[in-house]
Amino acid sequence: MEPLNDSEIERVLVVVAHPDDCDFGAAGTTALWSAKGIKVSYCIATNGDQGGEDPTVPREEMPKIRQHEQREAGKAVGVSDITFLNYRDGWLEPTIALRKDIVRQIRITKPDRMVIQSPERNWERIGASHPDHLAAGEAAIQAVYPDARNPFAFEDLLKDEGLQPWRVKEVWVMSSTNPDHFVDITSTFDLKMKALHSHVSQTAHNENLEKMVREWGEKNAQANNLPAGSVAEVFKIVNTN
Repeated sequence: MEPLNDSEIERVLVVVAHPDDCDFGAAGTTALWSAKGIKVSYCIATNGDQGGEDPTVPREEMPKIRQHEQREAGKAVGVSDITFLNYRDGWLEPTIALRKDIVRQIRITKPDRMVIQSPERNWERIGASHPDHLAAGEAAIQAVYPDARNPFAFEDLLKDEGLQPWRVKEVWVMSSTNPDHFVDITSTFDLKMKALHSHVSQTAHNENLEKMVREWGEKNAQANNLPAGSVAEVFKIVNTN
């Protein structure tokens, strides 16, 4: 299906499992939205404390390191509103507690559009289907429907925190096995790479990072008949209105 025109969108909420997930999946698109004046917020379920390539870095330091890296990455694409839910990396499950935390962020940020990870395993790109990604995607879509719009779901959010129900109009799913919408990010690819390079603990070891990411994006562009040399991000669009 065709997504809503960006002119109808004021706010976007991106919900992912780890720092850097939003940048690998949608940083180029996010930069385009920010340039249009759309406010993009991030909700990140874990601090990515199982990540990193340097065994000499104490594990207890990783949450602070990765939060800082994500905030720096956000600056590259115009995002400053970033919430970390502080779940344990590698242990994420689509629990009622996680759903509630995401509902809270939906009601706070009031997004017209959300970007989430796919809750379905992608057998062609197993790296996109980390168990935490699947859990974050499942919890996020459950939070969108039915919970965030329902005043009787998590009633304390309304009674105690004053958070009114909110209906998200549409959801863009990253890493879908059946994407049906592409965004040409050729003009913002440099910002996507700036965001990804901000995740030093995750990407500094990879000398071929830009080549790898460009090849992914060019493959997406070619599949959608964009001119040679173009780069694209792809999504599955879900009407949730």
